[in-house]
Amino acid sequence: MKFGIGQPVRRKEDVRFVTGHGLYLDDIHPEQTAYAFFVRSTHAHAVLRGVDVTAARQAPGVIGVLTAADLPETGFVPVRGGFKNRDGTAMKVSPKALLPADKVRFAGEAVAMIVAETPALAKDAAELVNVDYESLGAAADAEAAPNAPAIWDNAPGNLVFDWADGDETACAAAFAKAAKTVAVELVQNRIVPTPMEPRGAIGLYDPSTDRYTLYTSTQGSSGIRDKIAGAVLKIPPEKLRVITPDVGGGFGLKTSAAPEQTLVLIAAKAFGRTVKWVGERMEAFLGDGHGRDVKMKAELALDADARILAIRLRSVANMGAYMTHVGPLIPTMNLRVMGSVYRVPTVWAEVKGYFTNTSTITAYRGAGRPEAIYVTERLMDQAAAAFGIDRLEIRRRNLIRNEELPYRNWKGLTIDSGDFEANLDEAARLADWNGFAARRQDSEARGKRRGRGVSYYFEASGGPPGTEPSKIHFIDNGAVEVYLATQSNGQGHETTFAQLVAERLGVPFDSIIIRQGDTDDGLSGGGTVGSRSLQTAGNAMARAMEAIVTKGKVAAGQVLQAGGAEVQFAVSEGIGKFVVAGTARAITVSELAVTLKRERLPGFENGLDEAAGFESPSTFPNGCHICEVEIDPETGTAVFDRYVIVDDVGRVINPLIVDGQIHGGVAQGLGQALMEHCIYDPESAQLVTASFVDYVMPRADNMPDLDISYNEVPCTTNPLGAKGAGEAGTIGALPAIIGAISDALNVPHIDMPATPEKIWRAARTAA
Repeated sequence: MKFGIGQPVRRKEDVRFVTGHGLYLDDIHPEQTAYAFFVRSTHAHAVLRGVDVTAARQAPGVIGVLTAADLPETGFVPVRGGFKNRDGTAMKVSPKALLPADKVRFAGEAVAMIVAETPALAKDAAELVNVDYESLGAAADAEAAPNAPAIWDNAPGNLVFDWADGDETACAAAFAKAAKTVAVELVQNRIVPTPMEPRGAIGLYDPSTDRYTLYTSTQGSSGIRDKIAGAVLKIPPEKLRVITPDVGGGFGLKTSAAPEQTLVLIAAKAFGRTVKWVGERMEAFLGDGHGRDVKMKAELALDADARILAIRLRSVANMGAYMTHVGPLIPTMNLRVMGSVYRVPTVWAEVKGYFTNTSTITAYRGAGRPEAIYVTERLMDQAAAAFGIDRLEIRRRNLIRNEELPYRNWKGLTIDSGDFEANLDEAARLADWNGFAARRQDSEARGKRRGRGVSYYFEASGGPPGTEPSKIHFIDNGAVEVYLATQSNGQGHETTFAQLVAERLGVPFDSIIIRQGDTDDGLSGGGTVGSRSLQTAGNAMARAMEAIVTKGKVAAGQVLQAGGAEVQFAVSEGIGKFVVAGTARAITVSELAVTLKRERLPGFENGLDEAAGFESPSTFPNGCHICEVEIDPETGTAVFDRYVIVDDVGRVINPLIVDGQIHGGVAQGLGQALMEHCIYDPESAQLVTASFVDYVMPRADNMPDLDISYNEVPCTTNPLGAKGAGEAGTIGALPAIIGAISDALNVPHIDMPATPEKIWRAARTAA
């Protein structure tokens, strides 16, 4: 079937994107729009003695100015994932106001909002705002935080949480009896998400209905509506409509509700105008949530046969100035995949999180799972060296065997499916693992150094929050509209979900329209986070289509005058038909839908339309990355010679789109491994890397050619057998790349980002 499941269908949405017909936030221009600009703090930590906006209010073109004193009473930006400390006390929660009234806590925090007739006039007026700061000492990293001035009065030593999980006693016993132990200290460098489209928001208010409308770039409009309406504005959700147009990348950043989204709504009501804000790139560096920023010390205990006995971890996490949305979960709860697909009997993990005078930590492609797998795989490389055995062999000895599935890991995750050894062996074959020695010899003859890295990644995708809805509606010409609460921000939903409908209902692919991003559609769901869209929304659609077929058989029996004979349904040559058994009487799905719309038969007033939801347990994508790099020790540059990936993401609906997701994930992993690094000045906590001049991003010529193949092992926890794919590339890339560079330099470990300078210095030291 040309457009069915498993076919590499080119993305239908790309036609409008590449021809300039996408509709992004900045393409939306309601009538009578005014423009917002935010005055942002120049201090990382300071008491606000006053914010004088007198001159700004009188500036040309200014419609109004908002400071904390001008705002109505609101709630705070919500935090998800509060948990208990190891002593039973609650973690600290920071009340994030829309604009601060008492003090600023990081450089770039908004302190005032200018609304003017044009963006330029708003920006000019911002220069006239006079803020009186009383500067305080600042902490830029978690290690400095305990001795820095308190950022929040309720958090002595700036400690947010002191969390632990696992079995400390069993872990200690395992280490006591171990034949060998290995350890590693590593850094998860801080990353700026940098989607192509910056954050933005357009606020409208209708006084006749007392209802707000917010256009904003999100990863799920209903989730943003619920956070803003319920937690911040404290209004019923039906009083706020959120519309998300095309989204130019999210990576986790756009799952959170941000102050600017609520402020444009408040300004629209206060000034009687539509208010639009689109962030500038430097604003994004300063004010967006950042990712990672954890320092980890880990140990691995093994028996005399190099089999794992236990993992012990101590981490220190920089949480930024505020706890917002999922921040606390990232360095703690998402360690649940640590240990990967190896038999790890016991784990003990301790994590301390600290407030610092930096921007908040938010979800970023993988959100804790890359950190957990990175430390696991770096430990495995250390263990291979300690035992003097091949890095593939130590992994093979410890992999969960097929006959052990389902396997319950240390955190209680039940791994239901996989073929881990086969994936490892196939990746080794494709990478010509056994031919490496000859290639290394050739590199050395040319004055270069060659290394290889291997990682076996594992992640938990999908799962909460809650049931994901879908609604399938037939329009008068027989075409199909599918309404979803997930939100594409580059994943190709319009194509993949249309393929599902074409496969299951036999409706022409080009007549299937995917609707998303408007809360007035009546659907509320968890959005596109954690690689969950297909396994939640896709299975919700599958259930709705099952209901359509069941109802359609009854309706077709009446329309075709079956007289009680069985009505069957089948898709043949891309066309779905209801057929009266043993006869030639048949009607297509589209024809039946149009007939029911026209005739309005009793019991079928809604035609074939159906809705359904699905709550997906976590699924467990996994696979093997093997790469080789060649390093020039004179310049420190690293060039990829080969990069092989064997993935198990369950049932692959569209291999072309999954390839794209893997490519994107590897690119972001490569960026973190080799070049991306968000740096704050340690004394002033000012952001040093505040633009693309200073913050290095990967380019096309940095990317290796990827040899990607799939071992499709359908999961048993959802009808489609689908596992997530969006974050897999990043999770596997980090340890594979750093492993290869460490191997080339013949050093136990090199921290990310392995920049040319760092590689050059390590090469000189090793020499």
